[in-house]
Amino acid sequence: MNEVVIALLEVIKYTVPALVVFLTVYFMMKKHYSNQYSLRLLELNKDQKENTLPLKLQAYERLALFCERIRPDQLIYRLNSPGMKAGELRNALLISIQKEFEHNLTQQVYVSDNLWKIISLSKNELINLVGSTGTGNNEESNALAEEILKSYSTLNINPLNQSLLAIKKEVELIL
Repeated sequence: MNEVVIALLEVIKYTVPALVVFLTVYFMMKKHYSNQYSLRLLELNKDQKENTLPLKLQAYERLALFCERIRPDQLIYRLNSPGMKAGELRNALLISIQKEFEHNLTQQVYVSDNLWKIISLSKNELINLVGSTGTGNNEESNALAEEILKSYSTLNINPLNQSLLAIKKEVELIL
């Protein structure tokens, strides 16, 4: 019996330290691999942000340009020509606003849903303003242009300024 106990103690004498070393190495390696995995994820996220940030900034720039291009004074300056009738100008303005919007539709992929809703609402408000201003189609386009500019300048909340402000705020969040 004594020999069995001595043999068992000998086995335990070598097994327990080996088990302690094994568990220590196991937990150290587990921690190490966990840290390496976390670092790799951080690197991938950083690389992804570095690759998408220029695209996002370009989208914000294009949407800001969109807001500037559909300002009534800019549109009227570009589209109104001598001899044009009010109905022709109104149609040209509405078509130009819609084309500008369609040209920038893909930018919604890079901006928040809320910002895109603000941009869309601004466009729709401007379309409503142009569509509801002036009643005659045969009057001179200059009279309609003046009415549109007057109506736009008297808005309590300027939709395009609100859009530009929202764009700037969102850019501040990502930079």
